[in-house]
Amino acid sequence: MEKKMENNSKFSNKWGFIMACVGSAVGLANVWAFPYKIGMNGGLSFLIPYLFFVFLFGRVGLSAESAVGRRYKAGPMGVFREVWKSRNKEGVGRVIRWIPLVGVVLLAIGYTVVITYVLKALLDSITGSLLTQDPNVWFESISTNDFALAKEHFLLVIIVFLTLAYGTKGIEKTNSFMMPLFFILFIILAVRIAFLNKAVEGYKFIFTLEPEKLLDIKLWIGAMGQAFFSLSIVSTVMVVYGSYLPDSEDIVHSSTITSSLDTVAAMLSTFVMLPATFAFGFSQSQGPKLIFVVLPKVLQEIAGGRIFAIILYIAIVFAGVLSVQSMIETVAEAITSKFENLKRINVLLVLMILVFVCGLFLHPIAKWGAWMNFVTIYILPISAIIGAISWFWVMKKEDLMDEINKSAKSKHGDGWYNLGRYLYVPLAVILCIIAIRYQISF
Repeated sequence: MEKKMENNSKFSNKWGFIMACVGSAVGLANVWAFPYKIGMNGGLSFLIPYLFFVFLFGRVGLSAESAVGRRYKAGPMGVFREVWKSRNKEGVGRVIRWIPLVGVVLLAIGYTVVITYVLKALLDSITGSLLTQDPNVWFESISTNDFALAKEHFLLVIIVFLTLAYGTKGIEKTNSFMMPLFFILFIILAVRIAFLNKAVEGYKFIFTLEPEKLLDIKLWIGAMGQAFFSLSIVSTVMVVYGSYLPDSEDIVHSSTITSSLDTVAAMLSTFVMLPATFAFGFSQSQGPKLIFVVLPKVLQEIAGGRIFAIILYIAIVFAGVLSVQSMIETVAEAITSKFENLKRINVLLVLMILVFVCGLFLHPIAKWGAWMNFVTIYILPISAIIGAISWFWVMKKEDLMDEINKSAKSKHGDGWYNLGRYLYVPLAVILCIIAIRYQISF
């Protein structure tokens, strides 16, 4: 018997909710994937479609996920059941709700391994060892060996556990501290990079438009997938955080702020990464090596490089911890809502052990790369489309709009709803099909 959907945990205010959402959204998708994709796709040619999709998905998709969570005071396990129950198809909801949940577990396992690399870079920046050797050799030593990062992996899991141990208050406080600090640290880095010779070439590249690239459908698909993944719109995290949101808050307004801050984070990262590569003549499309090889090489060449390396990796560790935190919280909420006799702290312990043990076998980049590709090519797109269809085609319009307009400063009507139903949902379907057909990861 599943527990009645009633969640006593609440964010204390709008900013606590926004910081938690931004903490979940801002992560490696912003820090290395976004600058890498900007570098690979010609600056403004990628930025224009990305900004379009972020605005659409943030205002419609993100808002809808938060709204259904708040309406039913539940995470994905309860929400999918109730939404489909409203159409007398509760059985369908009970089955499909497992797909996004399994996806977020698999994502948490792989994502934690990636952040472990960043934590290793931070620790080796503090000792100075990262900046006194060839970064290629350093990266090779940790990315090609099994169990190379066991200690750092364990430390990261402990940190994430501690941020979750105090429930919603702990989530709100850690995000309210770490996210502003993330922005401050990246602003410091961006200012330092701006003073490098030839850094201006990087800014020119970012804002140079190659019109012919706007005709490339794969560029638009890449921008759409980046927006989806960056905003964490995969029917899980934002649903749970929405269930913690008080009725007094304006959901669309909060979601718009969240997507705007997420974009600011992505641009700040780009203003650090790309001008640095131009200043020292490195490739702009290096993927993970951008922060583990290229940036260390840059930092070795500038005055105070060690200090700026510490700043860089602290900021990325913060962003990564908060993203993993949101994933684990989503799964913990699902389990404790279904099995009401289980203590949350015990569920968290088991989940962290699972994430640690499974992740231990994914340390080589070839293994976690394949793992993450599977999750982001198959599971996440399917999760996104399940959610999009459920909110705009299965859930009753009056139920969704009632929640969207609750405490809204300006009421939303058919325009908002039709944008979701006839543009957001078709785009999600198209993305899902193309991502799977052409093996394009989110």
